[in-house]
Amino acid sequence: MQVTVVGGGIVGLSSAYYLARGGADVTLCEKGSLGMGSTARSAGGIRTQFSTAVNVELSLRSLEVWDSFHERFDVDIAHKRNGYLLVTGDEETAERYREDVKMQNELGAESQFITPEEAKEHSPGLEIDDLVAATYNGQDGFADPNLAVQGYAAKAREEGVDIRTKTAVTDVHTDGDAITGVETDEERINADFVVNAAGAWSRTVADMAGVDLPIHPRRRQLAVVDPQRILPQDVPLTINLDTGSYFRPERDGVALVGGHFSDDPDIDIDRYSDSLDIEWAATAVEQAAEYTAYFGGDSRIRRGWAGLYAVTPDHHPIIEETVPGLVTAAGFSGHGFQHSPATGQLVAELILDGEPSLVDISSLSSSRFEDDTGLVEHNVV
Repeated sequence: MQVTVVGGGIVGLSSAYYLARGGADVTLCEKGSLGMGSTARSAGGIRTQFSTAVNVELSLRSLEVWDSFHERFDVDIAHKRNGYLLVTGDEETAERYREDVKMQNELGAESQFITPEEAKEHSPGLEIDDLVAATYNGQDGFADPNLAVQGYAAKAREEGVDIRTKTAVTDVHTDGDAITGVETDEERINADFVVNAAGAWSRTVADMAGVDLPIHPRRRQLAVVDPQRILPQDVPLTINLDTGSYFRPERDGVALVGGHFSDDPDIDIDRYSDSLDIEWAATAVEQAAEYTAYFGGDSRIRRGWAGLYAVTPDHHPIIEETVPGLVTAAGFSGHGFQHSPATGQLVAELILDGEPSLVDISSLSSSRFEDDTGLVEHNVV
């Protein structure tokens, strides 16, 4: 079976690896360098604290791989299980947190609904006067996306994947309703299946196949900041969903500070700036200072960057065979890195077995946008 994967980020590489391991003849096309799109600009978060069951299950199945990545792929991805801490000062959000934790526990996640005082035990610099509740899971954490790309790429090559960088897909070929291959800037590649794992560029790839997918490229930023107070290396990745602010410790005593605080228009994916906006960075530090003593007027912004989320209206991915021969694995809305191990396995099952079994992904079909299923992920930044 001939399969062409479009996109050399973490989702595309994971898909290529599991397909080749299952016996497919796989070619992967990446228009730039491996992992240098959205993957390289990710904060590397790995968590189970989502508000829908399907996202939690994608997390749990992926966590099985992240926890044993070194043994499976011979690469240490610096997986730190600091935990995730979600805080809120809103009573309605707190009640939703409580229900989320109940659902997460039923699926096997070790999340806890805790008081602000208990949250402060995990993050001593937390300012809790305006908080009413929090959730915590010590299984959660973060890893280095670039090292994960290296691990998947090396093993994919060992399995025989033909990885072609600097190879842009310029068209998708069809015969009637079926996909028959792709055109690159060098040649035509025939395929029984094409996997659209192009991240923020996935809507463009779908357009080539005559399919309209509601996947929107949105710009997000991260700042590297010197805290004004020592940020212990074991502090959880902390999110305030009331404001969209988050931070986590990084090496050498610095912090990564992120969040989304303004309008969210689509951007031109081939013209956007990947440089840090200093005004945004100042706002991000100010927002973090609202609920933690780690940041404030004495914090120093060192540097930062911008990348792209591939966002769907309900903040869930599309994982499906969209039309015969075209499998979509895109639209993760900022969660593609952490869900890539499960996604790669699901793509392989869809193509090699004809149906997925690892996770029930029937709710992730693009048809849900026509049916208004009510599926919405609330825990996003």
